[in-house]
Amino acid sequence: MKSNSISSFIEHHFRHFNAATLKDAAHGYQKHLADGGKMFLTLAGAMSTAELGLSLAEMIRQDKVHAICCTGANLEEDIFNLVAHDYYERVPNYRDLTPDDEQKLLERHMNRVTDTCIPEMEAMRRIESVVLEEWVAADKAGERYFPHEFMYKILRGGKLKESYQIDPKNSWMLAAAEKNLPMFVPGWEDATLGNMYAGHCISGDVKNVHTVRTGIEYMISLAEWYSKTSTPLEKEGSIGFFQIGGGIAGDFPICVVPMLHQDLQRPEIPLWGYFCQISDSTTSYGSYSGAVPNEKITWGKLGVTTPKYIIESDASIVAPLVFAMVLGW
Repeated sequence: MKSNSISSFIEHHFRHFNAATLKDAAHGYQKHLADGGKMFLTLAGAMSTAELGLSLAEMIRQDKVHAICCTGANLEEDIFNLVAHDYYERVPNYRDLTPDDEQKLLERHMNRVTDTCIPEMEAMRRIESVVLEEWVAADKAGERYFPHEFMYKILRGGKLKESYQIDPKNSWMLAAAEKNLPMFVPGWEDATLGNMYAGHCISGDVKNVHTVRTGIEYMISLAEWYSKTSTPLEKEGSIGFFQIGGGIAGDFPICVVPMLHQDLQRPEIPLWGYFCQISDSTTSYGSYSGAVPNEKITWGKLGVTTPKYIIESDASIVAPLVFAMVLGW
């Protein structure tokens, strides 16, 4: 470890509270991989618009992440950034915006995510025209694919290559497509492209609404992947769970283990072997995102001895630091 590296800085300065938990979680992540385990990562919030690909793409390339569950927003927003980065606008004084200021952004087709505005025409509509071709082609051929499979097909086919506005190595979706990384996107319907797909089904451009596979089929696919990939803890390793944010991206996949145990009566399937969540959600009444890891023991998701970490902080700050330690930066 270089004395002036990110990792050495964290080792020296991050000694207490959330800082210490971050360091412990990163060490736990490294140990989990060193012991032969796999890591499942969940991505909520607007982490793609936060450009997490700057570090996540390398995590994927170096086999530090073995599967991802993300929201539809994160799936598409990494590609929006890939093809329209030059048209994004940052609004550092977003806390001072009035309703009239927000209306003016709307009239310019600038969709705000905290301090960053996504340009509708350059990002969303550009992707829509390309993906619509794939939806219609699959529909006419009687073929069905998951949302991420359509994205992989577009990226591998090079249809967007001439429009790239960032270094491709910083796109985590490109890295995932190149690896054919297993991916699960629950609740895709509420994303921009999901809304567009519904519109094209209503207008008749797509005849069969089931051309895009979603929901329950994703859970079935996840159950197959988990069963095939996991091994008993006393053997080669297990599957860890690294959760960024809360919501459906985390709630959906973590339930696969109790489903396999309780609904399919497969007690031999191991529990998740590592758990870490980065979240600014506080522990409060009935909060799933803010629930402490031990609560998951009662649901049959984690075990008494499972390494558990919760870093109560901003994921846009914390995740790149954890990744830096895991990558040895």
